[in-house]
Amino acid sequence: MRVVATAGHVDHGKSTLVRALTGTDPDRLPEEKARGLTIDLGFASATLPSGEEIGFVDVPGHARFVANMLAGVGSVDACLFVVAATEGWKEQSEEHLRILELLGLTRGLVALTKVALTEDGWAELMALEIREHLVGSFLADAEMVEVDTHAGVGLDALVAAMDRLVAETPAAADADRPRLWVDRSFAVQGSGTVVTGTLRGGSIAVGSELRVTPGERPVRVRALQSHHRKLDRAEPGRRLAVNLTGASRQEVARGQALVRPGQWHATTCFDARLAVLASLDHPVERRGAYAVYTGSGEYPVRMRVLGSSPVEPGQEADVRFWLRVPGGLPLLPGDRYVLREAGRFETVGGGEVLDVEPVLPAKRARPDRRVERVVAERGWVEGDHLARITGQRMEATVGRWVVDPAVLAADAAELAARVRDAGVTGLDLATLDERRRALLERIDSVGYRDGRAVDRSLGGPAVSEAASRVLAALEEAGWSPPTLPLSDRGALRELQRASLAVEAGDAWFAASAIDAAVERLKPLMAAHPEGFTVADARDALGSSRRFVVPLLAHLDAAGITRRCGDLRRAGARLVKPS
Repeated sequence: MRVVATAGHVDHGKSTLVRALTGTDPDRLPEEKARGLTIDLGFASATLPSGEEIGFVDVPGHARFVANMLAGVGSVDACLFVVAATEGWKEQSEEHLRILELLGLTRGLVALTKVALTEDGWAELMALEIREHLVGSFLADAEMVEVDTHAGVGLDALVAAMDRLVAETPAAADADRPRLWVDRSFAVQGSGTVVTGTLRGGSIAVGSELRVTPGERPVRVRALQSHHRKLDRAEPGRRLAVNLTGASRQEVARGQALVRPGQWHATTCFDARLAVLASLDHPVERRGAYAVYTGSGEYPVRMRVLGSSPVEPGQEADVRFWLRVPGGLPLLPGDRYVLREAGRFETVGGGEVLDVEPVLPAKRARPDRRVERVVAERGWVEGDHLARITGQRMEATVGRWVVDPAVLAADAAELAARVRDAGVTGLDLATLDERRRALLERIDSVGYRDGRAVDRSLGGPAVSEAASRVLAALEEAGWSPPTLPLSDRGALRELQRASLAVEAGDAWFAASAIDAAVERLKPLMAAHPEGFTVADARDALGSSRRFVVPLLAHLDAAGITRRCGDLRRAGARLVKPS
């Protein structure tokens, strides 16, 4: 499905065209029918001769209802731009065109309506005038169709043009990250809360667990409909009515969004590119009662220009917005917005969101959409969080973090120096945070001994001849250490102080045997994530229960393994050697 919005001045025939193309009257409110004036959004659909389905969002054309118009055009694929031949280009024709451009629309067609009410040659003159107004816009080369619904003129040509428009308009992308901006919310007796909107970014299905944001209210999809047809699953790009459980009609409103939990960063501050309309008669500065229109909502904001201020008409600048929205909005770089000034009741400009979580002060910020910039400004950023704030997933550099190359080199050098300065006794891993412990794995000069990081170049500590003899015996015995005479107790304590031997229960093991045991047990942990038994460890080590039990107890105490009843799993301090 492709979703197309109508656009144009009031009373130029937008709703009449939709009704003629679909058989559905998009004006649903009693006041709209009584006044013959579109006030709020209307929806309809049709199947084109090619078999493609098209959804229409009919928007109001009156200047007083621009906010409602903006709620409907934020998630459409193309536009049907309507100008009456009897009146030609009008104020709202110009404003609607600029709004559609600010929202990044690139495809559409033009319907020149009411042509049967004009004298011969007049429609051609109006078509030339309209072309002049469209010069430089995304509709400059758009197909134009003359039509009059009451006289039955041009409808077949318009349908054929719609088919061509749909064929050249790409389908909505599926990033497995659904977001549906709510443009209507109501209650249906016997069913409960129903919201409507255009689904983007991913699919949802009956039974899907979602969140209503702002607010993070958990809801579940009870049923799906698209233009009165029930669906079990909906793909992106489709107009939907979503029946929800978990929220009342009063708890979901236009301007909120349905999203999948854990996928979105709700922002209250974002940087953006602002293009100021050339038709504006004054510069744009921070003072003003501004509102941002994005998705389906209108949100009051405070604005600051990043750099020199103010911004002259026709110019562009980077700006920072602070949303007065508790809980924030689920935005991404690349989202489009329109900026209006309430005091003057005018459209100021709009553009593209660049950064939904700026970390630099406004005077230092130089926003763009590059993920590398986001990483560089943070140094370290968790991969999942990076995906939430940029919409792009990058391969982790260290552990679960993506790290800026310069920061990585500096932090690795600093950590290697700390290990080297710790000398032959090594650096206790318990003193390091998770990021530093993960970084150790990338440093070739670092090895491990009994829960400590040591510099390989320093070698082992110097010990007495007696201690060396005992150490050799322990290392040769491996995981089945010998019974040593009481006379060797002094040598064992010397080895213990040097971190070369470990006392585990009644047994003594060489530290190298402990390290080797950990390496031998790692595949066992991977093969049995639920946990392995003492017998499993005994078989893996080729030792006896007499020695395996105290060895495992030592690993438990060191945090390398974790005992869970009769089973053991990987412990919190298990670090894979480089």
